[in-house]
Amino acid sequence: MEKIVKEFLAKVAAKNPEEVEFQQAVREVVESLVPFMEENPKYKKEKILERIIEPERTIMFRVPWIDDKGEININRGYRVEMNSALGPYKGGIRFHPNVNLGILKFLAFEQVFKNSLTTLPLGGGKGGADFDPKGKSDNEVMRFCQSFMTELQRHIGANTDVPAGDIGVGAREIGYMFGQYKRLRNEFTGVLTGKGLNWGGSLVRPEATGYGCVYFVEEMLKTKGDSLKGKTCAVSGSGNVAQYTVQKLLELGAKVVTLSDSNGFIYHENGLDHKELQCVIDLKNVKRGRIKECAKQFNCSYYESKNPWGVKCDIAFPSATQNEISGADARELVKNGCIAVGEGANMPTTPEGVKVFQKAKVLYAPGKAANAGGVATSGLEMSQNSMRISWSRQEVDAKLRQIMVLIHENCIRYGGNRDGYVDYVKGANIAGFVKVADAMIDQGLV
Repeated sequence: MEKIVKEFLAKVAAKNPEEVEFQQAVREVVESLVPFMEENPKYKKEKILERIIEPERTIMFRVPWIDDKGEININRGYRVEMNSALGPYKGGIRFHPNVNLGILKFLAFEQVFKNSLTTLPLGGGKGGADFDPKGKSDNEVMRFCQSFMTELQRHIGANTDVPAGDIGVGAREIGYMFGQYKRLRNEFTGVLTGKGLNWGGSLVRPEATGYGCVYFVEEMLKTKGDSLKGKTCAVSGSGNVAQYTVQKLLELGAKVVTLSDSNGFIYHENGLDHKELQCVIDLKNVKRGRIKECAKQFNCSYYESKNPWGVKCDIAFPSATQNEISGADARELVKNGCIAVGEGANMPTTPEGVKVFQKAKVLYAPGKAANAGGVATSGLEMSQNSMRISWSRQEVDAKLRQIMVLIHENCIRYGGNRDGYVDYVKGANIAGFVKVADAMIDQGLV
C-alpha cells in the first residue's frame, strides 16, 4: 500500500514541480483513499484518482490597473476550475502577494471535497491574484477589481462558476467585482456569493465559516459527552473566520484567549468579551489596522512575530492561513492539554502536525470538513438567488447547523476506528471522494 502511495505521489511531484502546497494536499487525500480504493476496485479501474487531481480548466491572465499616482501596475490573475461533477464550480477568490498557481490548485482540490461534503450540488474551484489590497485606497481596490473582473467574467456564470470571497476579498471587493460583471454582461444574476444583504446576499454568510467550525467541534465533543462551555480556546487570525469563530464560542460559554495577524498575537488571560470582539471587528474591517493596537486597549499581552500555539488551551482554532501549525507547535499544544482542533483556515496544519494530533488521540477536524460552513452558506445564497427570495437569519443558521451535523456524521461513517477514535481526515476524504467519484463514473469519461 505504501509503495502504491509513494509511486503515485512521485508522478504528481514530477508533473507539478514546485507546487508544494498542491502536492501536500494530494498526499493527505491519497494516503486516505488508496486503501479504500483497493477495497473498491471500480474507482481504480476508472482511474478516478488520476482524473480528480487534474483541473478541468486552468485560466491565467494579466490584470493591468492604475494607482492613485497615475502609475500603471500589472498583476497576475487566476481561476482554477477543478471539478464540476456535482454542480457549477464553487470557491473563493484570494487577493494576496503569495498567490500562485500551486496554492490555488491546492485550494481548488480541497474545495472539491469540501463542497461534496456539504451535501449541496456544488463543484470545486478557486481563483485569485497576487495583488495586495493592504494599504491601497478604495479607488485603487475598485480599479483593480474592475480590471480583474473584465477578464474573469468570460469564464464564470450562475450555472457555470460562482466565485466567493477569501483572504483579501471581503464585501468591498465582492461589491466592486459584482458591479463590473453586471455592467459588462447586462444581467443581475447570482454570479458571486458574499454579496451585500440589500442586493442578493444571504444572512449569516459572513459568519458561516466561523460558526460552522464551532458547530463541528461541538459535535466532536458530544461524542465524548463533553461541550464547549468553560473551555479555553486559542484562535489564530483576526479576519472574518476568526471573528465569528470567537463570537460563536462566546455565545456557547467558551473563553477565547488569543487572536493574531501576520505581525504577532495578543494573549488575553481573562478571555475576550463581546465588547472587545466588536473593537477587533471595527479595527480589522473598518480601520484595517493591526492586532497589536488591541493589546493596550484590552490591557493584555502582545507577542511580536509569534503565533499563539504555545499558549495553554483546551481547543485550538487555526483560522489564519495554510501550514501555520508545525509539528513542534502541535507537540506544544498536546503538551499543554489541547483536546481538540478545529481548522477554520484551509490546511493550516502541516502533515507532521496532523500526525502528532492523531497519535495523541486529539479530536482533529480538518479544514475540508470543519470550515465547510462558509461554502455551504454560499450554496444557500445561490438557492435564494435562484428563487428570488430571502430566508431569515434563524432559517439560514438552522440549515447551516444541520449541514455541519451531517458532515460530522459522514466523517464518523468513513473514519471510525475499532478503538473508538475517529480519524476525521480519513472520514472527510473518503466521504467527499465517494460522491464526486460516483458522479464522474455516471457521467462518463469527462
